[in-house]
Order: sequence, then C-alpha cells, then structure tokens
Amino acid sequence: MLWFPDKLLVVTVATKETDGYRRFLRTAKHFNYTVKVLGRGQKWKGGDYMSAPGGGQKVRLLNEGLKEMKDDHQIILFIDSYDVVFASGPKELLKKFQQAKHRVVFSSETLIWPDRHLEDKYPHVREGNRFLGSGGFIGYLPNIKELVANWTGDDGDSDQLFFTKIYTDQSKRVFIFGVLLKHLKSKCVFLIFQILKTSLIADPHLFVFPDDVVLKFEDHQVRVRNVLYDTLPVIIHGNGPTKLQINYLGNYIPNTWTFESGCTVCREDLRSLSALQVLIGIFIQQPTPFVTVFFERLLNLHYTVFRSITDCSLNSVIIYVLIYQCVFFFSDLCRRDQDCDYFFSLDIEVVLKNKDTLKILIEQNLPIVAPMITRAGRLWSNFWGALSGDGYYARSEDYVDIVQGRRVGVWNVPYVSNVYLVKAGLLQRELKDYELFSSSDPDMAFCHNIRNKGIFMYVTNMHTFGRILSTENYQTGHLHNDLWQIFENPVDWEERYIHENYTRIMKDKLIENPCPDVYWFPVFSSVACNHMIEEMEHYGKWSGGANVDNRIHGGYENVPTIDIHMTQINFEKDWQKFLVEYVVPITEKMFPGYYTKVRAHFELAFVVRYKPDEQPSLRPHHDASTFTVNIALNQVGLDYQGGGCRFLRYDCSIQAPRKGWALLHPGRLTHYHEGLPTTAGVRYIAVSFVDP
Repeated sequence: MLWFPDKLLVVTVATKETDGYRRFLRTAKHFNYTVKVLGRGQKWKGGDYMSAPGGGQKVRLLNEGLKEMKDDHQIILFIDSYDVVFASGPKELLKKFQQAKHRVVFSSETLIWPDRHLEDKYPHVREGNRFLGSGGFIGYLPNIKELVANWTGDDGDSDQLFFTKIYTDQSKRVFIFGVLLKHLKSKCVFLIFQILKTSLIADPHLFVFPDDVVLKFEDHQVRVRNVLYDTLPVIIHGNGPTKLQINYLGNYIPNTWTFESGCTVCREDLRSLSALQVLIGIFIQQPTPFVTVFFERLLNLHYTVFRSITDCSLNSVIIYVLIYQCVFFFSDLCRRDQDCDYFFSLDIEVVLKNKDTLKILIEQNLPIVAPMITRAGRLWSNFWGALSGDGYYARSEDYVDIVQGRRVGVWNVPYVSNVYLVKAGLLQRELKDYELFSSSDPDMAFCHNIRNKGIFMYVTNMHTFGRILSTENYQTGHLHNDLWQIFENPVDWEERYIHENYTRIMKDKLIENPCPDVYWFPVFSSVACNHMIEEMEHYGKWSGGANVDNRIHGGYENVPTIDIHMTQINFEKDWQKFLVEYVVPITEKMFPGYYTKVRAHFELAFVVRYKPDEQPSLRPHHDASTFTVNIALNQVGLDYQGGGCRFLRYDCSIQAPRKGWALLHPGRLTHYHEGLPTTAGVRYIAVSFVDP
C-alpha cells in the first residue's frame, strides 16, 4: 500500500526556541514536512539527559496531543527537535517505513540506557544496533496511541526506560510493534534513522566524529551515508554526547552548503543595521606589537559605536586575573544596559582590516558569530572545527578548506576566540551566569559554557576580515619594539614600515635615475624613518667620528662618520632581512646578471648623524662595498638644510633627498662620492655596505 506525504505528521516537543530547534524547522520546511510542536511556552521539567535519565514530559505531552487525532491511517513520526536534521523528504521516509514491515519502528543505539540490567531481555539482532533509542520513532497512529496510553510517570522520569520496558516485554512488543521474531533484523532502522555513535568520553559536549558515517555530496544536496550498512538515512539525530557531531553535519545537510551552490542560507534572516548600539571590550593579555595601529583601525570601523571601554589598561605587564575582571566587567555592562544590542569582544592582537566587520557580523543576525581570522602564512585560525577527547583542538575534515577559502560560508563550530560578536539578549537571558569566563583560559571557559547552554557559535569566512598577530616572541626592551617584528609578523611590519608606493615601483616606473648607475626609489614609510631616528637617539651611544673604531674588522675606519651600528642595538638580523626582502629585488633588477650575497651575509649597516656643529659633511671616498644603500630618514627643508650626495666622476649631485627614499649605487671604483654639508638642523641617513 502506498502512503502519501499528507498522511504523515511530524510531532515534536519544544518548550523553547533554541538554535537547534530553528535548524530542525528549517530542514523540515525544506522538505515540506508537516510539523506539530507540543509544549511551546511550557517550563521544561524533563531533566537534562546528561546527568540523569529524564524525558517523561515528552511522553505526557505526546499522549495528550494524540488524543485529538482520529485518522487511523495517519502515520506519526515522533522525533526530538533540538538535535535532529532531515536529510530527505516524506516520500522517501514513508517508503522506507513500509519496507520495514512493522507497525512501529524506533531508532536504535549501540549502548543500553538507562538500566543496563535489562540488556538480557532485549531480542538479539543479526546486524545493526540492538538497543532502543527513544529520540525518534515512526508508526501508525493507533499503535503510537497504544504505545503511550499507559504513561503514568512524572515529567522527570525516563522516557527511554518506559519504552524499553514495553519493547522488552514480548507480548507488548508483538501487539504494538508487530514483531514476533526470535532475531530481529534491524538494518531497516538505518534506512530511516541515523543516531550518531556515542563515544565514552569524559565530557559529553566534546566532538569525536563517528567512523560509521560520512558526508555524501549529491547534486545540490548533501546526505549522510552509513558506511557500515550502505544506507542513506532520512533522519540524523545527534542525541546526548553527539551534539557537536550533528552541529558539524548540519553545516551541510540537506543543502546548507553544497559544492554547486556554496552556502545557500547565508543570506537568510539578515538583520537591519538601524538604531543599534554595540559595546566593544578590548582585551590585552600580554605585550603585543602594533598596538597604535590596532586603535587606528578600530576607530575606522564603519559603524557607530556608542561606548568603547579599555579599562584593562594599555600597560602590557598586567596581572592575569585583571583580564578576567575586565571580561566580567565588559559583559556585565552590556548585560545591565537595556540599550545594549551587542557585545563585541576583541583581543588586542587581532588585525581587523575589513572596515565593515561589525556591520557584516551584525547583519548575520546570529547569537554568537566570529569573523574568521588567520595567522599569516599558517593554518592557524580563531576557530576550531572539532574538539579532541580532552576538550582541546582537533581538526575537522573541512577545517583546511574553510581556512584556505575553498569552502566559504557561515559555519557552526564548537570554539571561537580572539574576536566575536554576542547578542546582548543572550547575556541578559540565557547567559546570566557570572561564571561564563571563570577558568585559566577565558575563551575555553566561555565556549564550554556556551556549548552547555545549547547555544550555537558560528564563524564566517564569507569576507576577508584580517589576521592575528604572533605575540609569543615579542620583546619589550627597545623604544620602538615593533621594528623587531619583521620575522614574527612580516605582513604587519611591511604595512607599518614600508613605503606605501613600494609595491608600485616596477609597475608604475617609480625608480628614478638621477645620476649614472644611481637609482632612487621609495622604501621606508615616514613612521619607519621616525622610529629609526628615535631608536638611535634613545640608544644614544654615537661614535666620536674618529679613525680608530673597534666595532669594525681591523679597528680602523678610513672615512669615519658619527654613527651607531645596527649591531649595537641588536638589529643586524632584522636589517639583513629588510635588505633581502626589499632592496635585493631592486638591485638585481637594475643590475641584471649580478646576484648579491647579502642573503647569506652582509658586512656593515649603520645610521649616520650630520650636524653643522658636529660633523656637517663627509669628504670624498669610495665605499667598502659592491653596492651601497643610503636611505634618507628625515626631510630636507623641514628637519635640516643642505645635505645630499655628490658623485665626483659624473659631477652629479642629489641635493634634496626625499624622506624614506633609498639611493642605490656602486660602492667602489666608479662612484667616488662625498656627503654635502648640512648647514642647519640634523640630518640622518641609514647606510648599508653590501657585498664588501
């Protein structure tokens, strides 16, 4: 006998609208299931399932709800909703139910719960799971009515135990289930239900992906395939300890994300941006580079922020507990302020490059959402796709594809950190607990508590948002410590210290040729120049300009200057890296066929100071180098008068050096040169002798 979809009614119990419930309804709507929800607005008294058996309230509500139903030909699917998704539609479900040839079919589990003493009473099975699962069953209306008619328990009693006792009573099983077999073949269950396999781990909220299911990508649809029984179940249930697994699968099933269409739901239920207020909490846990740039970017976010609080202090050396107090302080401010719509948590090491970050996150209209940020050149990001058995990072199957942008969307994940947006309504209702962040790791504690509350966390990689700084090896012994970040944070170092036009040098032909074989090009930003000067003056140990100089090989300088060597401030390796990355490419382009040895070694680099009353000029000389790099660190006419460089052989002078521009010229034989007098102020240049 063929059954039509209008004969099927999905019944579920949901006393409140959770994220999982909304996901369930979305998948039901996608396949046009008719859903009846019981218990809306009622207080849940059925326990939490994790610490003790419960669920009796569901049986009571089902029993009451069935009494008004009269069509004996109706088929009832009773299913949980907070942790269930549909993978296919009513026609396939009804066909598979018919194939089972039983009046009632329950989902099945590998473990018996809650009374293990009943194990011997279960009938044996040829294949499949032996034990009943109460989270989902399907059957004819008269049989379902009979199944729950004798419920007399309390709301906190175990629904699983109630159904188990019926099933293990052979006379009741025959009457209700229509099963009179010595050995029940239960593979048919996997045609309908897939209860994700339970792993015996300490924390029921941790993710251990089951080895019996895989995602199967079909044409514009995604299914779960049971590889043990080669089935495509219609209903996927992540009950109890497997909720993180269903969250992962829900990122794809039934068509949330497909290879053909990408994310199909990312533009649904978007929020208007009008008249919203956001509280930003900025957290500093350790010394962090580029703090000034962080606040410059923060002020440039395209959103009106009504309050920006940084009471955690910019002092890099602070007591760790003070940071927790700030977390409590920030979140509690938003919790107590009825005008607060969102709380934006932002760590100081986050580099937000996208000025629309806040607008994009708010528009998603999600309870907690983080912009995906990564560490430059690495797979590290601010989210975890899965959790290990001990609650720390584990790599999900899709993690690399998400981080590298091969899969783009909005992803339900078990952990976010560093930067995320929280709806104020969560703080004011579901998350009233002041212990949200209490742990040696506030992000770990926060996410653990969020998972326990059944609230979904998301990360979006639909836009490029920025990156996160490396802070592990940040040293604070200098005036401008960021100068020493070319190895740890090369992208940020470049943005801060390399001239804004450097990348256009070749494309826009910015290299000038003021004298024969002398090349002039922009390389340092104004900030880099200022920081170099200030760092040298802060160090303060300028040479006396004498010929005897123990800092160099041989101890004698033929043409001395008043200077400080890069080695004196422990900057030689960083300066060498700078030369390799930003000067060598220009050198090898301008002098084709020559390949510098600076990648392995360079001889000498220093900052020279010229003052009218100290050392105003430098007599004609050759440099002890194959080529020399001379970078002007301040501006003629503004910081000093006079100055410049004259190449005697060509009678060619550069008398107005531009701040941040480098002069590149041969050092020996052909380019005999002198430093022209500085007549007022102070002139600074950074000089490198390359390939001596």
